[in-house]
Amino acid sequence: MGTSAIVCALLSLVLWVYADVVERFEDEPECLEFFYKEKVPVWGEATPDAARLCQRFANRYHFATLYDTKHRIAVYSAYYFQPSNGGGRERRWFVEPQLVNSSLQSEMKDGYWLGKDNPGVYLGEKQALNEDYTHSGFDRGHLNPNGHHPVPSRNATFTLTNVIPQNPKLNQNSWRIHESQLTDLFRANCSKAFVLVGAVPSADHWIVKNGVKRVNIPDRIWNAWCCLDNNGHPIQSGAAAARNTEENKVEKMTLDEMGEYLQQFSNQPVGALFYNDCRP
Repeated sequence: MGTSAIVCALLSLVLWVYADVVERFEDEPECLEFFYKEKVPVWGEATPDAARLCQRFANRYHFATLYDTKHRIAVYSAYYFQPSNGGGRERRWFVEPQLVNSSLQSEMKDGYWLGKDNPGVYLGEKQALNEDYTHSGFDRGHLNPNGHHPVPSRNATFTLTNVIPQNPKLNQNSWRIHESQLTDLFRANCSKAFVLVGAVPSADHWIVKNGVKRVNIPDRIWNAWCCLDNNGHPIQSGAAAARNTEENKVEKMTLDEMGEYLQQFSNQPVGALFYNDCRP
């Protein structure tokens, strides 16, 4: 093999190791750690044109997202709870450069500056942009909540690949309260807690800009969690879901009930959301 070929091969390897968009979560050990026992759920695997994002910020991974590039919302984000150490809300909204072009940087970047760095390149073909949400009547609703992390993981949650168009009343009231209750529960009872939080897209309800369907407005939002003791053994689990409407009501359920709930919206088996259904 010639010198130039060797250099190209090594460069390809480097890009693969540190890429934010991966073929499989299992291919990136540092990204796989956001799933309990490193088991990626079957749920969402059949989503057409899905991208697997290892959410990279400040030169490290902070959570993982299965992203639906057709609907421009996440299927789910996976993370483990970390007590917040304070810090303000991020004022920037990030996008994923490698969803624009696989040769771009592997770290999320402020959409404004990514556009400045790449004039004439459309950033929104496979992802939502900040302007899609402007004057839409919907909040940029976090899936992985910023309040479940310290800085800089807290900052990393402000990527548009981690948000959905969320009804403001739901986002600012019952779902916010639910996230806060989980914070208290995880702090009090869990040595470590793994969480999945996702959305169920609507059949045909969209944020439309200039006559173009830009971002699907999901019908429902849901989450599921697995709580571990100091020895890494599961001791508690749960789940919740809400209709993405002004109904402003969160329904709490077991993991088994969540499996049945999600099965209503899929022709494929849901499977276990966590290894061994988070059982001892």
